[in-house]
Amino acid sequence: MVDTLGVAVVGFGWMGRVHTQAYARVPHHYPRLAVRPELVVVAEDVPGRAEEAAAQFGFAAATRDWREVAADPRVKAVSITAPNFLHREIGVAMAEAGKHIWIEKPVGLSVADAQAVADAVAKAGVQSAVGFNYRNAPAVEAARELIASGEIGTVTHVRVRLFSDYAAHPDGALTWRYEKERGGSGVLGDLASHGADLARHLLGDIASLTADTAVFIPERARPTGATAGHTLATGGELGPVENEDYVNCLLRFASGARGVLEACRVSVGEQNNYGFEVHGTKGAVFWDFRRMNELGVSRGTTYQDQPVSTVHVGPGAGEFGAFQPGAANAMGYDDLKVIEAYRFLRSIAEATPHGATVQDAVHSAAVLEAMVRSAEGGAWVSVDTGA
Repeated sequence: MVDTLGVAVVGFGWMGRVHTQAYARVPHHYPRLAVRPELVVVAEDVPGRAEEAAAQFGFAAATRDWREVAADPRVKAVSITAPNFLHREIGVAMAEAGKHIWIEKPVGLSVADAQAVADAVAKAGVQSAVGFNYRNAPAVEAARELIASGEIGTVTHVRVRLFSDYAAHPDGALTWRYEKERGGSGVLGDLASHGADLARHLLGDIASLTADTAVFIPERARPTGATAGHTLATGGELGPVENEDYVNCLLRFASGARGVLEACRVSVGEQNNYGFEVHGTKGAVFWDFRRMNELGVSRGTTYQDQPVSTVHVGPGAGEFGAFQPGAANAMGYDDLKVIEAYRFLRSIAEATPHGATVQDAVHSAAVLEAMVRSAEGGAWVSVDTGA
């Protein structure tokens, strides 16, 4: 028996569309899941956008006010894909209304914001999911298992990189993403939050760090109309970019391992160059998001001149088997969000967490705040998760 679960999406930019498409695809890839999502309502304050989304994707209703979603008894679960500054208010309100929440990172502008949502989720007894999608890649899950098994020995050091050019154009519009009041941090919340989660997911808690940040494009033109994604704007009034374009960070893990995390949103020539290299006392494992279904693996007993093999992951690695029948058949970005949607819905069906939760967002936010403190003070700082 499959139960229908009413879902809503709050915020319908690119990520709202990705969540919606993921809900629609879940029954195709996971036909035995005990719940089936039903698109009830979409909320977006840009005039006409919610109505367009409802017509295209089949939501039963559209609204410009997310509060109507919180009050709608048909809605049992909500995707929160609105701008960062709204995450805390919407997340807390939805949890208090008894809605399960799937919320995009970084879950607000601070540790306090993320913790407030986590506290509301715990108090209400609802389930949560957070958009740390890169940990859902089957190759990343295979790497995590390989590391935990000891096949590469004791981990000594890791490098995590997240380089992108989405903000590299000097005519990129000065949207909320570049304002501290509405966007909070810059590349820290956008890309480094993924890096902090990946590092912790693979190697455990980060104990301390030292970081440096920089702004490379200090001014941008204000947009003259509604924006979505990373649009260009010319001729508008120039305003200051208030948050960082770049971060470089040295990490010390609780395990004793060392690490480097580097992220940039203005890297000309880099399109989604995300990945990691984990080195151990007996081997290493390498992953590049742009070759998402491959791992570079070095293992054995030769140490010096030990070769690296390319491993194409397949069924048996994470959720790969729900999408493709054999190794080296490609998966893509949107598939990672389908996995995320599945784990969210499974958490609801089984009343137990599967995948990243808001508590993981609290840990990531604590790392980001430590980076800010370090960059301001120029020293090593401890990572305080409040645990």
